[in-house]
Amino acid sequence: MPPPCGRLPLLAHAQETPLKFQLDWRFEGPAALFLVPAAKGHFKAEKLNVTIDAGNGSGGTVTRVASGTYDMGFADLAALMEFHANNPTAPNKPVAVMMVYNNTPAAVLALKKSGIKTPADLNGKKLGAPVFDAGRKAWPIFAKANNINNVAWTAMDPPLRETMLVRGDIDAITGFSFTSLLNLEARGVKTDDVVILPYPQYGVKLYGNAIIAGEEFLKKNPEAVKAFLRAFTKGMKDVIADPKAGIATVKTRDGIINEELELRRLKLALDASVLTADAKADTFGATNPGRLSLMASQVSDAFATKERVNAAAVWNGSHLPAAAERDIFKAAPKK
Repeated sequence: MPPPCGRLPLLAHAQETPLKFQLDWRFEGPAALFLVPAAKGHFKAEKLNVTIDAGNGSGGTVTRVASGTYDMGFADLAALMEFHANNPTAPNKPVAVMMVYNNTPAAVLALKKSGIKTPADLNGKKLGAPVFDAGRKAWPIFAKANNINNVAWTAMDPPLRETMLVRGDIDAITGFSFTSLLNLEARGVKTDDVVILPYPQYGVKLYGNAIIAGEEFLKKNPEAVKAFLRAFTKGMKDVIADPKAGIATVKTRDGIINEELELRRLKLALDASVLTADAKADTFGATNPGRLSLMASQVSDAFATKERVNAAAVWNGSHLPAAAERDIFKAAPKK
């Protein structure tokens, strides 16, 4: 006997795999990359029931995925490497399954009136950033690549970073370029008065944020991870083709965002970290083995980890959609 008609939707819903996902930060412009595939039904079409929560930093996201509180997340690859090397016996260590920010957004920012124009000008200067900032932690790599010595660091909470730079308490800061630049503008600084020294342009070819999955979730639900990455890739193309619509989606999750500001943040993030020559060379979502190994070695040294980072242990690209499916560059509007 067939089930009552009222049961059919419940059966269909039961086939969906529940998946808890945590972002690296608040619902700002770049969050559109995940909120759009959810809003457009791409995850639902793959039989996934995805919930997306804001985060408070990559380190926290890695820890929460490792604890099993979240199944997957979005986090800086260096933070993931650090967790692996400092917690070698931890169960359920997260693994990166898709590279999103092929180039780290980390940068040094200064005001032009400081006289800082190049990395060499940072010698003997006072720099500031939160202790967990990606650029701050990777500073030894940047300093070594550019022969910088004798720098004094000041630590502060994130909201004070740009304020202290504007006040003149410090000479320069490290931060994600698309975040700190807009934060400086919000404090009355004109874009033309800011000097930005992006790490990738000065010899530091670190990968940035990746989609990560807990080890247990990956083992038990490999098809769900593949489905998530397929849906995410579709959503990524939607965002690249129409960033403004992407920000409207973010607005539905945080009604107080400044849409114009977040649209700029999203476009800056795409240009600096996603739609890059390196991403095109690797193919979007993938990594280059040599570059990944070099980063593992650099992070081991710069972060002074308990054990050396094993590049093979932090990366698993076997769940990626086909390369042709990941060609997000075709979605970019012609300039």
